[in-house]
Amino acid sequence: MTNTDPYFTPLTLGRHTLRNRIVLPPLTRQRAAQPGDIATALMAEYYRQRAGAGFIVTEGTQIEPRGQGYSWTPGIYSMAQIEGWRQLTDAVHAEGGVIFAQLWHVGRVSHNALQPNGDKPVAPSAIAPEKVKAFIETAPGEGELVAPPTPRALSVAEIHELVAMYAQAARNAIAAGFDGVELHSANGYLINQFISEHSNTRTDEYGGSLHNRLRFLREIVAAVSDAVGADRVGVRFTPLFESTDQDRIYIGLVESDPHRTYVEAVKVLEQAGVAYVSIAEADWDGAPDLPVSFRKAVRESYSGRVIYAGKYTLERGVKLLESGLADLVAFGRAFIANPDLPQRIANGWELNPLDPSTLYGGAETGFTDYPTYRPVTEAAE
Repeated sequence: MTNTDPYFTPLTLGRHTLRNRIVLPPLTRQRAAQPGDIATALMAEYYRQRAGAGFIVTEGTQIEPRGQGYSWTPGIYSMAQIEGWRQLTDAVHAEGGVIFAQLWHVGRVSHNALQPNGDKPVAPSAIAPEKVKAFIETAPGEGELVAPPTPRALSVAEIHELVAMYAQAARNAIAAGFDGVELHSANGYLINQFISEHSNTRTDEYGGSLHNRLRFLREIVAAVSDAVGADRVGVRFTPLFESTDQDRIYIGLVESDPHRTYVEAVKVLEQAGVAYVSIAEADWDGAPDLPVSFRKAVRESYSGRVIYAGKYTLERGVKLLESGLADLVAFGRAFIANPDLPQRIANGWELNPLDPSTLYGGAETGFTDYPTYRPVTEAAE
């Protein structure tokens, strides 16, 4: 049996003390109320059920209407949305949980049907994404995956406006009761699009050299840290070192020098003094592991907390914690199917299986109806 003690050593994260090192990472579920993309009481119950996690990060929440790439995902730019999130943060805090909101802008991974006035999506450069789909509603509760069009390149003035939008979204999150925010800089979305040499071919101060491609990240981190405090900010990256499954390339973009790209990105966070960096690894079957040399470089370059996610088993997570290369480990699929996952880990209880057909959209089924563990003697009564 795996020694799970490393998961249950408390630690600090910014201004917060976490009771364990098990993380519920951001997981898109597409159950926001329509119209308005507003968090609901059902969503509050979903997060409340999982508040035994040492740390929770919400599903991605778009910072403005242009930032949406999938129907029924929540936003955090309107007063109604702020009020909707408040019921969720209250529910998690009542259970003693710590929860950050993930601030999200999909950039080019969108569609005219999701954009204000049917406009083109926005991006650092007018380059269409490959092997990725947006999701649009075709009827109430129904939708389809569609290929994104070629986006429109942002002007420098618009980039400055977006930086301000991230800061305002962070203020909105704190107003909604969140303990902090995570900047979604992963998975080929907007901030990642600026970082990547494949999606950013600008010739101004936001493109060209790696230093320039990191400028958007640097400015957002500074603005958000100024708005809510660097100790209430985290950032998520997806550093891919190779692609063994071309159909899953959408998870991120493989740079010509991923080690340097993301170590330099982590150094941006170190200089800003943010609370944590979250590394989302390739999570498909047979995906390559991150090089140990990269993990060590992250630890050497960054003094904040380090979170790893990516189809971790309990055993693999323990080894990573014991190595000192990670402070927390995130479990996505397992936490969806097991609302009491920390208790199951602590007691060695078996896990519920995941139903992949209920991941996106819908109501209670596959969302709030996964059972907590019942001992055999209790179940037989």
